[in-house]
Amino acid sequence: MLDLSPDELQQINELPRAERLPALADLREKPIKKMLKTVGEETSLEVLDQFDVQENPTRLIPFRMINEFQCLPIFNNQSEEELETLNEISLVTGWPPEKRMNKWVNAVSGCKAKWYLADPELIEKTIQQRFGVGSASLEEGGFDDFSEVDPNFEDEEDQNAAVIRFINEIIEQALIDRATDIHFEPTKDNLQIRYRIDGQLVFVNVPENLVRIKGAIISRIKIMARLNISEKRRPQDGRINYQLGGNDLDIRISTFPTMYGESISLRLLNQKQQMFTLDEIGLLNDDQEKIEKVLSRPHGIMLVTGPTGSGKSTTLNAFIRNINTPERRIITVEDPIEYEVEGVNQTQIKPEIGLNFATALRHILRQDPDVIMVGEIRDRETAEIAIRASLTGHMVLSTIHTNDSAGAITRLTDMDIEPFLIASAIEQVIAQRLVRRLDNKLSRKAEIAEEYLEFCLKTLGIKKKEASHIKKLREPDITDGNAKAGYRGRVGIFEVLTNNDEIHELIVKRSTAKDLRTLAIKQGMRTIQQCGWEHVKAGKTSLTEIMRYAEIGSEQ
Repeated sequence: MLDLSPDELQQINELPRAERLPALADLREKPIKKMLKTVGEETSLEVLDQFDVQENPTRLIPFRMINEFQCLPIFNNQSEEELETLNEISLVTGWPPEKRMNKWVNAVSGCKAKWYLADPELIEKTIQQRFGVGSASLEEGGFDDFSEVDPNFEDEEDQNAAVIRFINEIIEQALIDRATDIHFEPTKDNLQIRYRIDGQLVFVNVPENLVRIKGAIISRIKIMARLNISEKRRPQDGRINYQLGGNDLDIRISTFPTMYGESISLRLLNQKQQMFTLDEIGLLNDDQEKIEKVLSRPHGIMLVTGPTGSGKSTTLNAFIRNINTPERRIITVEDPIEYEVEGVNQTQIKPEIGLNFATALRHILRQDPDVIMVGEIRDRETAEIAIRASLTGHMVLSTIHTNDSAGAITRLTDMDIEPFLIASAIEQVIAQRLVRRLDNKLSRKAEIAEEYLEFCLKTLGIKKKEASHIKKLREPDITDGNAKAGYRGRVGIFEVLTNNDEIHELIVKRSTAKDLRTLAIKQGMRTIQQCGWEHVKAGKTSLTEIMRYAEIGSEQ
């Protein structure tokens, strides 16, 4: 076939069926669709761009065969009644069938197989959607004999092996889907699993028979994290160093007792994940210039603020990479270390031995640093040491949890830090959020109703004249009914508050966050909403995404 040498043919046939066509496409340096058409022509098999799977595919062939052969029973312009009387079954697969496949289809269904070809990735995705992630892990046996496997897993060793495979598949699929978190949530009658992808929670389709081994799944994860499996009343924290393919994962585990069992959350920290530069995180040109100007200074505090999961660590990492030169000694203290930066001294806090942010920061000052990065300012002690470090000639980068940039100033005041110290130390506060980035291939420009646009602009606090010329905006293409399909990845939206004489005076007077914010906007600070609007106009994100952050700063 395709003039393959015996060695090439053997090499491809040794791969799982779902991987053979992509491997052949790579070998011939052709797109998969063209390669699929060529294979179809050489084997006289019709190629389908789309197909309708039968309502109950396992009525004709068992799931083990569907998974092993990567095939699905499909409708071929036949009704359910006609299917009952026919002694032929239509099947779609991603690679030409072998003789044993025809033998097994006939043996288990009593029908002759009529084969069609389709994209193996589409087939694999359809199997996963129909039967759930990890379905194959809960099935045993192959097709070299007619033996049946007890579905109740009476053999404890079989159950343990199945659970391990299932967890591996859940984590592997999370990596494929670019998930940052996995949540195992026990309910009364099942075990619910959700991924967090691009900041949004997404249900994972799981096998129906998962409920019978949900306890074993929870226990296995706790064993992997070296937690006490007999302790189910108290929350526990742990971590797993996990290798999957070419990925080295640092997985943070948190357990929490609920009404129907322990809920377990996994935070996936991929050590090979992309590290963004200052140019890539979403800053607009003038905001980036303001930030670079402050980063070039020898001392002062720069704070990044926002809720959990808003990309603060990624932004700080971009700052560190921007100023990382052989002439600067940079020391960080983090929880956890999400990105490894060559040439930077990075420290992980360990509360169990008393190494917290404040303790680490106190000792860092004896290490002759030029730049200090503190993962988070959580308390008065850490804030006081950070300010002292700034006033004694160090550049300090850190994060703090507030809703907007002005709120970070009043948060420090609430920690009983003297306002004159805050005003003297703080150089800049950057508030940020993450919005989903539109996928260019799965989004399109669409007409936008004038009334809706006016409503959005008013809600976002943007002047109507800013959109006087706009008739169309890019939105996700939701023709398939799945709005999430129009997005891929995320981009930051920012507001940058830079200290100056007037801001300094308001801080010393203990002015409210509202007064600070009003003055900063008057002086030209672009709000998070305005930054988001610029991204909408540039086609990076949608107006719907920006509207989620319409109320930031308005309550103050």
